[in-house]
Amino acid sequence: MLTAGEEPLYVLRRLTRAAVEDIGLADPNALVQCIAAKDTYDFLGSPEGELAIAQACLYLATAPKSNAAYAAQKAAWRSAKETGSLMPPQNILNAPTKLMKQIGYGKGYTYDHDAEGGFSGDNYWPDEMAPQTFYSPTDRGMEKRIAERMAWWSEMREKRRDSGE
Repeated sequence: MLTAGEEPLYVLRRLTRAAVEDIGLADPNALVQCIAAKDTYDFLGSPEGELAIAQACLYLATAPKSNAAYAAQKAAWRSAKETGSLMPPQNILNAPTKLMKQIGYGKGYTYDHDAEGGFSGDNYWPDEMAPQTFYSPTDRGMEKRIAERMAWWSEMREKRRDSGE
């Protein structure tokens, strides 16, 4: 594309889009590589900066692929359009005034950092909405570890429900 005369910044924009749409959290460094390539090209200009573009291309070509974040964004936006602006549950609302405390804002809030593993398992979904899962990580790259963490969170929520908390 570059030797055919395409603008380097256009190529970098397309690479960055691929990093977030086609690789995503399977390798979060793909985005970092693309932004670094853009900064390098801005700093060095042509022709030296084109090596950074080639490096970003190679990185993306060899990175594990996942569009799970892209699919999650679309699902979350669809849900938001369908449900509108629902209030979060009162337990997670800040209560800076006496009145807010009296009507229950912040009551029963669990500080995640004080919970086992830094995860309370609290419900953050509006009362009118059942908890949903928008993001389903793949078993590729970093997403494999994310999936393991999410499975642990589900296990912790289940234990909490079973214990009556």
